[in-house]
Amino acid sequence: MQYFRPGGNQFVGDCMPFSHCGRFHLYYLLDEGHHQALGGLGGHQWAHTSSVDLLHWTHHPLALPITESWEGSICTGSVIYDKGEFYAFYATRQRDRTQQVRVARSADGVHFVKPTDTVPLLLPPPGYAPIDFRDPFVWRGDDGVFHLLVTANHEAPALFERGGTLLRYWSHDLRHWMPDDAPFLVPGGEPGYKSVPECPDLFHWGEWYYLLFGLGLQTHYRMARSPDSEWLRPPVDTLDTPWNAVIKTASWGDDRRIGVGWIPWRAGETADGAWQWGGNAVFRELVRHEDGTLGTRFVGEMTSYTTPISPSVTVLTLGGTADPETIFLPRHLPQAVVALDDLPSDFRLCVRVVPESGATTFGIGLRGTGNFERSVQLRFYPYQKRVVLGGEATLYNVAGLCEPFDLEIIVQGDIADVCMDNRRCVLGRVGKDGGSRLFFWSEASGVRWEDFRVYTLHATASPPFVG
Repeated sequence: MQYFRPGGNQFVGDCMPFSHCGRFHLYYLLDEGHHQALGGLGGHQWAHTSSVDLLHWTHHPLALPITESWEGSICTGSVIYDKGEFYAFYATRQRDRTQQVRVARSADGVHFVKPTDTVPLLLPPPGYAPIDFRDPFVWRGDDGVFHLLVTANHEAPALFERGGTLLRYWSHDLRHWMPDDAPFLVPGGEPGYKSVPECPDLFHWGEWYYLLFGLGLQTHYRMARSPDSEWLRPPVDTLDTPWNAVIKTASWGDDRRIGVGWIPWRAGETADGAWQWGGNAVFRELVRHEDGTLGTRFVGEMTSYTTPISPSVTVLTLGGTADPETIFLPRHLPQAVVALDDLPSDFRLCVRVVPESGATTFGIGLRGTGNFERSVQLRFYPYQKRVVLGGEATLYNVAGLCEPFDLEIIVQGDIADVCMDNRRCVLGRVGKDGGSRLFFWSEASGVRWEDFRVYTLHATASPPFVG
């Protein structure tokens, strides 16, 4: 399921993971035509797949299909289990583009029954935009009371076009809901839609509560000691980049947390095509640091089966050296480049990066051609604490780049996925029309690339998609 999409003109949109009794469920918005179905309303429906080991997946029938003439889209939501029933909270985008919150019920978490009447569970309260009332997220508090967060947008905010907020409701029975007197969170941010906190996710992990939400597809988070205490903004408050859109999570196994987002499509499947809504699913395992802040890493079980290979190595600039396991790029050269030749189109690279003191700029060129003629660049700027993939996917405040660190790269299809030291990830689209060379390079920076290992990928089998 890593990098999964249904195929044809269908794509993965917002993901809603949920775990219950040892089974990991992924509900997700099934997108057709990049949000353009039904006259641009989206036409989304909830698709559903599940697994007991994150390796073998069962694709189920649509969990929440469009069945009524007034439904323009079944929007993002969440699932909870209580007293023998599964409840799926979701929003509908009406044909007039207004949004309303509803709930469907199921005995097995697979076959849901939606309400048949047109009366919604919740409507936007007075003063909030009727076209921004969606993404309900439900959880049970320690006292047994249920809470529901809903994305909303104040029509007359104090600051220009910064009315985005999360509203909270509470209930004792999941059926009758009362609103809080004040907004739960007002994140601020850029004006317009980027101030609206979408796809919220709240969970308790260790000593902290975490609140995840998306601003313009980028996943942000806050930390608190309880849901009703102050929500703190950590120094690095983002997970991945905007190209792993609106990550939501579910608990898994022994104190693990698995997040799922989606990488947008590129028009024409090229490295520089226009970004389009909907794409492929992206799984991450969350990392909790000693201070409680979060990071992300690859999900070990979901790395495709691999076979080690030994590509030939070509030193393109005098002064660089290479042997079967180590590449050295010296500091005294304005630019040093060594190439791995004839790599398969899909591969996995593992390497230990050892920068010398004073190293400022180095990286790897993916899908390379010629003698450093063309490639998609993964750039490291240690003193700026910055990592850039392909010019658009940027990680900021990346600590530890001046010290040795482990690097893992997976290139599959047109996706490049990168993990550093099992704590920070970045991914992007690199196109399918590149070459078969991999360039290690540096600019006036001494770098050793040690114990590098390259593997071919063998995608795990998956049953046919059921739409």
